[in-house]
Amino acid sequence: MPASDPLRPSGVNHPPPKTSNLLLRAPSPATSVAITTVLSIGIALVLWAPNWPEVTPSFLFVFLIPAFVAGGATPAVARMLNGRFELQRSLFLVVMVLLIELPIAAVGRLGLLLVPSYAPGVWAILLFLQAPALWFRHLTLYGVSSARHTRSIAPAALQPILAILLMFLLVTPSIELVTAAVVLLALGFLCAFLLLRVVDRPLQHGFQSSGLSMMRPLLDHVNRRDPEATGLIEAFFLKSAQPANLHVTAVRFGAPTGAVATIALPTVHPGPFGAIGASDLPRKMVEALGSTAGTVFVPHTPCDHDLDLPSRAETEKMTAATRALFESISRTPGPHRGSPLLTPYAGSLARAQIVGDCALVLVTQAPAPTDDISFAVADRLVRDVETSYGVRVALIDAHNSYVEDQGDVAYATPLAERLVRDAKAAVAAALAATQDSSIEVGTAVMRGYDIARDGIAGEGMRALVLRTAGTTSAYVLIDGNNLVQGLRDPIVARLRTLVDAAEVLTTDNHVVHEADGSTNPVGGRYPKEALIVDAETTVRSALSHLHPVEVASGRAQVTGVLVLGPGFTSRLLTAISDTVSMLGNSLVMTLLLLLASSLVVLFALAH
Repeated sequence: MPASDPLRPSGVNHPPPKTSNLLLRAPSPATSVAITTVLSIGIALVLWAPNWPEVTPSFLFVFLIPAFVAGGATPAVARMLNGRFELQRSLFLVVMVLLIELPIAAVGRLGLLLVPSYAPGVWAILLFLQAPALWFRHLTLYGVSSARHTRSIAPAALQPILAILLMFLLVTPSIELVTAAVVLLALGFLCAFLLLRVVDRPLQHGFQSSGLSMMRPLLDHVNRRDPEATGLIEAFFLKSAQPANLHVTAVRFGAPTGAVATIALPTVHPGPFGAIGASDLPRKMVEALGSTAGTVFVPHTPCDHDLDLPSRAETEKMTAATRALFESISRTPGPHRGSPLLTPYAGSLARAQIVGDCALVLVTQAPAPTDDISFAVADRLVRDVETSYGVRVALIDAHNSYVEDQGDVAYATPLAERLVRDAKAAVAAALAATQDSSIEVGTAVMRGYDIARDGIAGEGMRALVLRTAGTTSAYVLIDGNNLVQGLRDPIVARLRTLVDAAEVLTTDNHVVHEADGSTNPVGGRYPKEALIVDAETTVRSALSHLHPVEVASGRAQVTGVLVLGPGFTSRLLTAISDTVSMLGNSLVMTLLLLLASSLVVLFALAH
C-alpha cells in the first residue's frame, strides 16, 4: 500500500531537474569565450601598449586565435587518442592558461621597461609564456582526459604550438627563436612530468594504483553515472576488499491490502561516495523492495566505513537478501503488543518502542556530536538485549548531530559501555509499559530536494507515525548525511505539538558528498526553519493516513559479502591527504623551476 502522493518541500522553488558538473564546475561556453577575448586583449596591451600597431596582430595571432582553435579542437584530439575532454571544460582551460600568462607577461614587460639592456625582447617573452601554458594544459589533460603522457601531450600542446607558429607570421623565425621555442616546450613538459610523478606516489605506494588515472572515471561517475567509469572505480576498491558475514533486519507493517511500510536495516554503511557500492543505499533498497513493501525506510544502522560495500554486485547481495526476508516475514495476526516510545532516564543515549514482536531501539548522543557507531558495539548491544529480554531488536543510529570528526563510538570505550547500558534500560522501560494494543501506521514522503542545493538526496524526507498503547509517536527520516548540530531538538519540539514522542533520523547517505566533496550535513544548505516546517508537514500528512496494521519482523544472515574492511578508509584518506599536500608544494616548486629555467633560456637567447 503506497503512501500518499509525495509532498513538496516548503523552502525551495522547484525548477526542472538539470545535469550539473558537481566536481568540476566550468562556466558556460559563451562566458568562457567572452573572458578569453578580454584576456587576449589585456595581455596584448600589457606587452605592446602604447605601440598600437603591434597590439592588434599580437592579440589575434598569438592569443585569441590559438585560444579559440585549441578550445574547439582539444576535445576532438583528445577523443582521437582515447581520452575525453568536454567542450565546456576545454574553453575554460584556455581561459585558465591566459590567466596564468597575464601576470607573467606583466612582469616581463616591467623588466623590459626597467632594464631594457638585460631583458629579452617582447617576442622572446611571448615564447616564454608558452612553457607554463604547456605545463598547465598537460597537468589538466593528464588528470581529466587520459592519464597517459602519450595521449595527453598532443591536445596539451595545441594552444602553445599554435601561438608559436602564428607568432612566426609576425616575426621572422631565426634559429635562435626556433631553438628557444623547442627548449621551452620541452621544459614545460618535463616540469609537468615531474609534478605528476611526485603527486601520484602516495596512492601508488599505498594501493599499487594510480590516483591520477582515477580522476576521469571519478568525474564520469559523478556527472554521468557512466557504467564503464563506475566499473573502474569499483575495481580499485575490490582490490582491497575482504569477505564479511553481515545480516539484515526488517520490520513489516502490513494491512489486508498489502504492506503499508517497511523498515529495512542491513548492517551496511551507505558509502563510500556517489553511487559506488553501498552509497545511495536508500534509493537502491527502495528500488529492490518495490511498491509491494509500502513506504520503505532505510535508517542508518550502527556501523562505520569498515562495512562500505565496494561494488554494485555486493550491494545487490544485500538488497536481494532484504527482499527475500521481506517476502518471508509472515503476517502476525492481532492483537499486538505495543508501547510508547520511551527514554528510560534523562541523558540516556537510547530510546525504545515495542511494536509487535520487535523493539525499535534508537541511539543518539544529540545534542552532543553523534556519528558512526562501531559495528562491534552494535553487535554486542543487540546480543545483550535479545539475550536479556527475549525480544528482537531493530537497532537504529539516529545520526542526527554533526560536528566534524566528533561523535564516533568505538568498541571497549566508556561511551560504548554506557550506550549498551542505556539501550538495555530503554528496552526494559518499553517492555514494562507494553500492553496488548492495536497498532496503526501512517506514512508520508516529501520529495523535490536537490543534493547540490539542499544537501538532501533523492529519497527526500519520510515520516512514519505509529499509534499504539494510547500514544502516538513519529519518526522523520531524512535522506542525508547527518544533521547540523542543534537542529534535532527544535524539529522534535515542533513535532511534539502533533504527537506524544518524536525522533528525527538521517540515512547517512554518502551520495551527498559529491556536491562539493564535503560531508554536506542536512541543514547546512537547506534553510533550518524550512526543514522544521517540512518535518511538521510530513508528519501531519502521515497522521491523516493512519491504517490498522499487523506487525512482523525478521532477520537474515548474509555470508561472504565483500566489504572495504578495517583501516581501508583511513589508509585511503591518508594517501589522499598526502597527495593533496604534495600537489600544493610540488605545484609551486615545479612552476618556479619552470620559470627559472625558462629565464635562463631567454637570457641565453638575448645575449
